[in-house]
Amino acid sequence: MDTKQYRYTKDNFNIKKAPTWVADSADQLDKIKDTIDKNVKRIKDAQKKMYARHRYGVIVVFQAMDAAGKDSMISHIFSGVNPVGFKVANFKQPTSVELQHDYLWRINKALPERGSIGVFNRSYYEDVLVSRVHPELILKANLPGVTTLLDVNKDFFDGRYEDIRDYEKYLSRNGYMILKFFLHVSKEEQKNRFLSRIETPRKNWKFSAADIRERQYWDKYQSAYDKAINATATKENPWYVIPADDKWYSRLIVSDIITKRIEKLPLAYPEMTPDQEGELAKAHQILLNEKN
Repeated sequence: MDTKQYRYTKDNFNIKKAPTWVADSADQLDKIKDTIDKNVKRIKDAQKKMYARHRYGVIVVFQAMDAAGKDSMISHIFSGVNPVGFKVANFKQPTSVELQHDYLWRINKALPERGSIGVFNRSYYEDVLVSRVHPELILKANLPGVTTLLDVNKDFFDGRYEDIRDYEKYLSRNGYMILKFFLHVSKEEQKNRFLSRIETPRKNWKFSAADIRERQYWDKYQSAYDKAINATATKENPWYVIPADDKWYSRLIVSDIITKRIEKLPLAYPEMTPDQEGELAKAHQILLNEKN
């Protein structure tokens, strides 16, 4: 599968031109599900090798508007991964304790160990997305030199983009592969999914009045995503903008990208030293000599 069209490595992203729809998966759903299942298995196998050596870690970032399918995407694609080497972190509005620290403090606490896959269901990018739409949130952080909304300006966010680029570069140098996905859903599809949550009793629990309030800022969020992706897409840590109106097709694209990127890592089970091989031989013989 050719996924280059979804990859951005520099400031050439235009959210208004990025598609939210590729094709209707209904006619080829069985084939798509089969391919996803194969990708899930390959991710599982790669993670076993990664965990055996603890040299590399993988951070998968998911950003999206509400109802774009992040939760179901994570649940499906990583269904086969051993929980020992897998963790999911959700980042919502910072708590009072988190606001007393730098904005990357809570991210560092949630980093997966090398050898593991860590998924960020929303991430440090919230601090240049939600905070850009609602700059009043920045004032709660009690930052030096930021006392009024006038201080939460272009220069402020340019500084944060620089922080993020440097942070991702730092993580890459320390053995982490960062995979960043923006699930790009249309406003019309989000409306349909919200209606489904309201009209279907078993989905009522998914609905939040806050989702409707944030929908009123749709254009501002689109602008914030456009700016953030352009400012932080690099060759080393690109952004993948995934058409998300069709959930199965979006899962196919994301699972394909994750599989191919992880398999590019030099993963292998550790080789035994002569001393270790000797210990294995001794243990093997002891077990064989045991009496039932």
